[in-house]
Amino acid sequence: MTPPEPSTDRAEMEDVPVDAADHDALLDHFLDTHDDWHMWRPWSEDLTYATHESQTLRIERDHSAPARETAWTVAAYETPVSDRIWHLTATGATPSPVLQDLLTNLADGTGWDTSVGQFLDEASVIAATQPATDAGWKHTIAGRWIHWTSPNGDAGIQFDAFAAQRPNGALPTWLLWAGPAIDHPTWEIAASTHTPSTLLADLAETLAQGAITRPTADLSPPAHHHTASPPVPPAPAVKRTNSRPF
Repeated sequence: MTPPEPSTDRAEMEDVPVDAADHDALLDHFLDTHDDWHMWRPWSEDLTYATHESQTLRIERDHSAPARETAWTVAAYETPVSDRIWHLTATGATPSPVLQDLLTNLADGTGWDTSVGQFLDEASVIAATQPATDAGWKHTIAGRWIHWTSPNGDAGIQFDAFAAQRPNGALPTWLLWAGPAIDHPTWEIAASTHTPSTLLADLAETLAQGAITRPTADLSPPAHHHTASPPVPPAPAVKRTNSRPF
């Protein structure tokens, strides 16, 4: 089954400007208040990497990313040299409350309940989407996709059962989005199969509370979604002399 064609009569939404300074301030505050995370800069001034002292959690921040392109990448590993367990990406217009939720979960590191090498079970899917269910979001099934959509249709969660069975594939298993429609979001978070359901549930709760945009004219073309693999997460941190001070 092919994805549905983009709607031609959807409401126009504002192309939310990227508040890069706000995003950067969130990351700076996170690093300032968590000594077990360390920052380093590569040769490009557009990128910042933050790595947990265990070397098993890593963040990539792209300061130059447009509103609808990937500005944040998070990756988790079982050991510093193992394959990636899970990862997620967030676009440049992702609201600060959602990113704050993400960073808080990375700092807590508790309740990370997906198992490496196992398929995602029904209980984990239910747990991840419980906030949307509690908020009365519409629940629909379209082929391999399961959707939870806000009452006015301007935010949602998508679960891809096909991608869930291929955890190393290029397609995301989860999408959390807000905007005119899922195929033309103002912002989105894409997550892989083994992303912890507790993390997803916290993000879903923030989304269900209304981190969305307001109607106006659309100022930019839609992004092309999920046609390539997510960005490669950074290697373990190495101290650099050009690191930005905290």
